[in-house]
Amino acid sequence: MTSEPADEPSQEQTAPTPENQASEPPAPPAEAELAAAKARVAELEKKLAEVKDQALRALAEADNTRKRAERAKEDTAKFAVSSFARDLLSVADNLRRALGAMPADVRERNPELVNIHTGISAIERDLLRVFENNGIKRIDPLNQKFDANFHEVMFEADAPNQAPGTVVQVIDPGFMIHERLLRPARVGVAKGDIPEAGETVDKQV
Repeated sequence: MTSEPADEPSQEQTAPTPENQASEPPAPPAEAELAAAKARVAELEKKLAEVKDQALRALAEADNTRKRAERAKEDTAKFAVSSFARDLLSVADNLRRALGAMPADVRERNPELVNIHTGISAIERDLLRVFENNGIKRIDPLNQKFDANFHEVMFEADAPNQAPGTVVQVIDPGFMIHERLLRPARVGVAKGDIPEAGETVDKQV
């Protein structure tokens, strides 16, 4: 009795190799990829918002710096003459006192004073015109209500015909340079309550 030969392996049954023994990693699910992409987009959007905010802040700061520089330039141009003008106020005061020393009745008794009075008046007008051309205006508050922003009380006086706090005498007029107070008017007021100073006038000259 002869033994039958063993069946030979078919060509379809190949021997295992290292390549097909190694298992391939499973592909990540589509949901995980989508979540990762969304997280990345959110992170980029956050960084973009931060960059935009920093850019806007930088632009705002640059604009503020430019405006401050412009204001400083304007102030320099407007108030550069403040110190010089303050020195000239005493000249204006002396001219006013000289004119006050020659009232009309004195000029009538002394005709030689008429020309002097006329000359001093012309000088005062020229000086005030120069002041005005440089933004300097005189404050002459006679018979006005006392305002601590613009006036300085030198004395109080009985004035039955005036309301308390009314300016009854101007010793020295005040002066403004543009919107700033160069010097308060020195005044005498009718006795009574005097208002407190306000905060509406810039005095930094």
